[in-house]
Amino acid sequence: MDKQQIHRELIFKAVRSSGAGGQHVNKVSSKVELSFNLPVSEGLSDMEKERLQSKLSSRLTNEGVLILQCDEARSQHKNKELVVKRFFDILKKGLEVPKKRRPTKPTKSAVEKRLKLKKMSAERKASRRKPNLD
Repeated sequence: MDKQQIHRELIFKAVRSSGAGGQHVNKVSSKVELSFNLPVSEGLSDMEKERLQSKLSSRLTNEGVLILQCDEARSQHKNKELVVKRFFDILKKGLEVPKKRRPTKPTKSAVEKRLKLKKMSAERKASRRKPNLD
């Protein structure tokens, strides 16, 4: 993953933020929208693209574009910083390879302890039953 190359491929768009805020919010475009075209990216290998395509499938458009928005801050620059940080966090998380699970067996003493407790429980319950008078 080439971070500089990916950063150059990001497309930013400033949009008017929604919600309350008075007169000022109607004339200032502080919300930032980030777009990243995954299939045409040159900063990622084919293997990385494939992994991201499968892991981020619910967040991608039909064309394979990842779109993120940020309008948390009142400043456009701060929102841009936040959305870029969030984007790279998502990429990092999407590229993580899960650890392979190694199957384990219970120890011999654990099996014996479980069977012993099971037997004791069965005897305790059997002693509560009414005696069979046949």
